[in-house]
Amino acid sequence: MSNPGSPQQESSTLLPVNLGEALALARGRIDNVDARILLREATGATAAQILAFPERGIAPEAARRFCDWLARRVAGEPVAHLLGGREFYGRPFRVVPATLIPRPETELLVELALDRLQSTQAPQILDLGTGSGAIAVSLALERPDAAVCAIDYSPEALEFAQHNALALGACVDFRLGSWYAPVSERRFDLIASNPPYIAENDPHLGQGDLRFEPLTALASGPDGLNDLRHIVAQAATHLLPGRWLLLEHGYDQAEAVRLMLETAGFRAVASWRDLAGIERVSGGHL
Repeated sequence: MSNPGSPQQESSTLLPVNLGEALALARGRIDNVDARILLREATGATAAQILAFPERGIAPEAARRFCDWLARRVAGEPVAHLLGGREFYGRPFRVVPATLIPRPETELLVELALDRLQSTQAPQILDLGTGSGAIAVSLALERPDAAVCAIDYSPEALEFAQHNALALGACVDFRLGSWYAPVSERRFDLIASNPPYIAENDPHLGQGDLRFEPLTALASGPDGLNDLRHIVAQAATHLLPGRWLLLEHGYDQAEAVRLMLETAGFRAVASWRDLAGIERVSGGHL
């Protein structure tokens, strides 16, 4: 029999024995929503059960899993990386450190694209910098008649984007390369992109979840606009007449992106706000 002060017994007593203890262990250390998500995934309990039955017991294996995730989340590791995925547009997407984590505000880009394609039969769609494939896969599933092409320069990111498409049953033409290079001769009804748009010296890159995401998917030159400039400058040669370019950008970049679009000859240039009221997507048509 183990001694009362043995390391094995001491470590076991630190494990929470019920849902309430697990939440108490996380309180003040990580966000409450994150704590409930991790607890739900670790134990299999529903969100309602976690709130209504704090006395519900937790198996030791589930408790150890939760405590491991809690420690890693306290260290800053994103919840999406801990769980291996993130929901986007109502669907589960696998997420790895090689790809940008899909964010709720990017769903605005998908909604705007679908709206502008309502009257277009069998549209040709291009997603530049696809990452996890969230935009391309969502558009392909919402518009099964569309021909969706998605490009990324990272082989690893493209591999996981293909996995997401296969897992969700989406038909997407994935191509490896830099921006428009793999489709030099093609023209599209709509081009959508969520490119890197953070300034390379922005202190936020060293904080929070951003520390665990690929820098090349986040930063773009001294002002964060290098990739946006390139996409806008080359868009006219890859869009059919009258068709749309939609771009996600930073919270303070809408005016600069609108100016880029207008200078490049786009019309009906506008910016649209996300659920937080931030001008998050700008675009226009030829």
